[in-house]
Amino acid sequence: MRNFLIKLFTFSVITAMGAFGADESLGTWKLNMGKSKFNPTAPVKSLMTTREAAEGGVKLATTGERADGTKISSSYTVKYDGNDYPVTGAPWDTISIKQVDSNTFTTVTKKTGGKYKSTGRTVISKDGKTMTTTSKGINTEGKSFNYTMVWEKQSGDQSGVDATISTHSSPITPTKAKPGKQ
Repeated sequence: MRNFLIKLFTFSVITAMGAFGADESLGTWKLNMGKSKFNPTAPVKSLMTTREAAEGGVKLATTGERADGTKISSSYTVKYDGNDYPVTGAPWDTISIKQVDSNTFTTVTKKTGGKYKSTGRTVISKDGKTMTTTSKGINTEGKSFNYTMVWEKQSGDQSGVDATISTHSSPITPTKAKPGKQ
C-alpha cells in the first residue's frame, strides 16, 4: 500500500508540473476587432502580439496602431511569479502575471506614479486557436474602462517549444529552443 501511495503521489506531482509548465499562449496572435468589445471605445485599430517562451515566463512583443493612428510597439519579458516587471512602449510601465494553468493567466498592469491600473484574465481556447483577454481598470485620464479582446492564432506550435506572440500588427518570426535547454 505504501508503495502504491508513493507512486500515486509521484504521478500527481509530475502531472501538476506538466499542467503548469505548458504555456498554450505561445505563438503569434492577431486581434479580431470585430469580435472584441471595448467600453467606452476601442483605443486601438489593430494589434498583433508575439509570445515566446522565456525562463519561467514569457517574452512578449506587440505592434499595431492606436485609434488616433499612432504606431504601437511595446515589449516585456516577465516570469509567471506575480512580481512586477518593466514594460516599454505601453500606457503602463509594469506588469505582473500569474499562470493559473496552461490555458489561463491573470495580469495586473500599472503606471508608476500615474493613474493607470488594470487587472485582467487571459484564457486560451481548448483547440488553441483563440485567446480571449478580459480586463478592467482606470486609464491614464483616471476614467474606468473594460474590454474583451479576442485574438486569433496566426502561428506557433501548441507545445510552447517553437512559438512567438505580439499584441500588435507585425509578426515576429518564431524561434526554436536549443536542444536540452527548456
